Amino acid sequence: MTNNQAALPEGILSEGDEGLAAERVVTHIERLIQKRELRPGDRLPAERELARHIKVSRPSVRAGLRSLAAVGIVESRHGAGSFITAGPPRLSSGPLSLLAALHGFTRDDMFDARRVLEMGAARLAAERATGDDLGSMSEEVAGMFASMQDPQEFLVHDVRFHRAVAMASHNPVLAALVEMLSTMVYERRRLTVERARDLKESAEMHRHIYAAIRDRDGDRARVAMSEHLDLARMAQASEELVEAPSPPPLSPPEGR
Repeated sequence: MTNNQAALPEGILSEGDEGLAAERVVTHIERLIQKRELRPGDRLPAERELARHIKVSRPSVRAGLRSLAAVGIVESRHGAGSFITAGPPRLSSGPLSLLAALHGFTRDDMFDARRVLEMGAARLAAERATGDDLGSMSEEVAGMFASMQDPQEFLVHDVRFHRAVAMASHNPVLAALVEMLSTMVYERRRLTVERARDLKESAEMHRHIYAAIRDRDGDRARVAMSEHLDLARMAQASEELVEAPSPPPLSPPEGR
């Protein structure tokens, strides 16, 4: 140790071990969640307190919290601190997007995955949807019909509708998987949706899905979702045939 280098308190990791220190923060919070000492919506202790308790630096605490935020476990609220994420579980689309880039997932790969997940979600929604769930779906269908002259706004309602169906399945695993996929669908489709020519037909198909779920007809809901996804696959393929200028960056539509 040089004369200019201050001694670290016992147990505190050095700057060279920041990666290990951040992992210690992640492990500590994960352990509290597994022990049910932290629950959705709970506020985390202040950075200084966490640093003292875990015996790491405050920058390491921040790095660990960023890692947890990236996978949807922790959220930061300006001026209020960090919290365990409340509401329905969400999976970040980041890792899947990287895998898609690395392994070259095709449009058809994505639609095959959507078919497996969303046809099942529609059937479960027909069995389990509450009045609030039906209200959310109805609102998004109405939004689609009202925004047929604005493809970008239409797409936002489209994505929200699919999320609402998945939420109405009342299966948190299924809802989280559809949420992750829907973010990727939005990011890709928004680049081409300005060239869409089938928005009215798409809105009608969403209305058919909603009506089947409202009528508690699981088989009809499943078929209607399948038919819609077939149309969406063909529409996106058609839009991608002609290269269009990219719209300005947008954030994925917020879930409801």
